[in-house]
Amino acid sequence: SAIAAVGAGPGAEPMDWKRRLRERLAARQDPRKSEQELKDEEMELFTKYYVEWKGGRKSGNTSYTNIPRFYYRLPAEDEVLLQKLREESRAVFLQRKSRELLDNEELQNLWFLLDKHQTSPMTGEEAMINYENFLKVGETAVPKCKQFFTAKIFAKLLHNDPYGRISIMQFFNYVMRKVWLHQTRIGLSLYDVAGQGYLRESDLENYILELIPTLPQLDGLEKSFYSFYVCTAVRKFFFFLDPLRTGKIKIQDILACSFLDDLLELRDEELSKESQETNWFSAPSALRVYGQYLNLDKDHNGMLSKEELSRYGTGTLTNIFLDRVFQECLTYDGEMDYKTYLDFVLALENRKEPAALQYIFKLLDIENKGYLNVFSLNYFFRAIQEQMKIHGQEPVSFQDVKDEIFDMVKPKDPYKISLQDLINSSQGDTVTSILIDLNGFWTYENREVLVASDSDGAADVDDT
Repeated sequence: SAIAAVGAGPGAEPMDWKRRLRERLAARQDPRKSEQELKDEEMELFTKYYVEWKGGRKSGNTSYTNIPRFYYRLPAEDEVLLQKLREESRAVFLQRKSRELLDNEELQNLWFLLDKHQTSPMTGEEAMINYENFLKVGETAVPKCKQFFTAKIFAKLLHNDPYGRISIMQFFNYVMRKVWLHQTRIGLSLYDVAGQGYLRESDLENYILELIPTLPQLDGLEKSFYSFYVCTAVRKFFFFLDPLRTGKIKIQDILACSFLDDLLELRDEELSKESQETNWFSAPSALRVYGQYLNLDKDHNGMLSKEELSRYGTGTLTNIFLDRVFQECLTYDGEMDYKTYLDFVLALENRKEPAALQYIFKLLDIENKGYLNVFSLNYFFRAIQEQMKIHGQEPVSFQDVKDEIFDMVKPKDPYKISLQDLINSSQGDTVTSILIDLNGFWTYENREVLVASDSDGAADVDDT
């Protein structure tokens, strides 16, 4: 059967070698040989002819023997010399990449060349350049600039100019942005101890700690507060960019999000008070968050109990929700540290964001089923109803609220609300507020009155 299977293979001579094998066996059969000897002989011949048949099928293409090596094992902890060699080679590589970037003088010269080759007529105050002059600048500029003077980039920046030109300022900003991204990538890679394209928490902490002296907006920070500031800043990166809590973030993801822009905005000495208040990384913002933590910590033990956390914000979060926070989040002897508190704050202050909704959804999903059903909604809303009774308000029917929630979310399954349903609905912040916070529910219930009063207030301002 084995021989038949081989003979039926693609490209085989139909039945030819099988016939030859049988003839040889018949010719060599000796009645004096034992059955075992005959079997061994048969196997020997089978192996010989099978190898010949397989060899005949080869195409002669031996390129597979020249496949370059693509996997290099990382040095182990005890291989100190190999580790040092790897670190040095990475440092040299990053230095070379850094030298390939445009420096300030080269950028200044590029601006002069672009300005010199601007194409008339002037449209408003914006200097423009056509494709012909664009290519001339590319030929005149230093070789490092060549990568930016392509038809693809010109087409990207081409909008509705009737003369087929692009804005010189837009192009220059594009170049500046690219150079900045590469500089930042190299800067972050220097802290990538593993050399695998990601930063661990300690790596990012070192990066931000060494960045503080270069940010004028943080000049007023006391050195004793640096560790708390770094913790506050790093937490935002990890909360939003490491949803699976792996303890590391891709450098690519750091560059793609806007957090670094916000952090480096603190280089601006003229940053407005309003911008500072809305920027998580600013000194006033970091001090506000840490100050709130200290105010909540009534027994001054550096940790927050459930009772202490219950006074967070307007103090209207339900006990059932707070119970879930302490059940699911990392605590020490039933108390929450500053890092866990930061996750809590980031979730509640950014309820429209998918990462924040994921955090809250996990707390609402009491049965760990991956969806919210009528039971889980009722479980949390009962606490809102109890708080309403305590405050002398007429409790609202759960059936009405449940119907409103399902109408808002419009889940794929009419009986279950998944995290993705919540995110897709763009109503996740409203739904979660209704279920966990009496103040949030009250705001939702009285939204029409509040909108009307806001409109009246705006009209009064207009009249004045």
